[in-house]
Amino acid sequence: MSDRAAYLHNQQGFTYLIALLAVMLIGIMLGAAGTSWKNVMQREREEELLFRGMQIQDAISRWHQPRGTVQQHVATPLNDLKELLRDPRTPATVRYLRKLYRDPMTNQDWVLIREAARGIVGVASSSTERVIKKDNFPDQLQDLANKERYDQWQFVYKTAQKPTQAVQVPGR
Repeated sequence: MSDRAAYLHNQQGFTYLIALLAVMLIGIMLGAAGTSWKNVMQREREEELLFRGMQIQDAISRWHQPRGTVQQHVATPLNDLKELLRDPRTPATVRYLRKLYRDPMTNQDWVLIREAARGIVGVASSSTERVIKKDNFPDQLQDLANKERYDQWQFVYKTAQKPTQAVQVPGR
């Protein structure tokens, strides 16, 4: 083999090695971008979960505590979320929710949280994925702080408790 042929033979091996290295680096960068994109999409679905959960929680609250121009009616358990779209207890069309939202984490129906006397009082996701957001929740959602999974995020209507008043006893 001449010197020129040996040189070209060595160059082909070097070019092949550079090509393999380039493919490996591109794969690593695409993997990092994919992981980053997955986190971005999970954060978006998480924000949507908070929005939809709060909408349903507020609608359930208005169902159990009608106020304003809504005709007062007998307290009735909420048996189906569809009743929030049009209240069957009133002759007028009363809507507490514009549309039925699905769980954005699973794109399926919500897990319903029920009480015997009041029926449906809240919803939760069925997703067991680990949460990203662990703090800085709005005041009405402080119960979600430091939860580990989305199925632990429960959007529940809580009855307003009347503050106790201090009674002053004469002579003391």
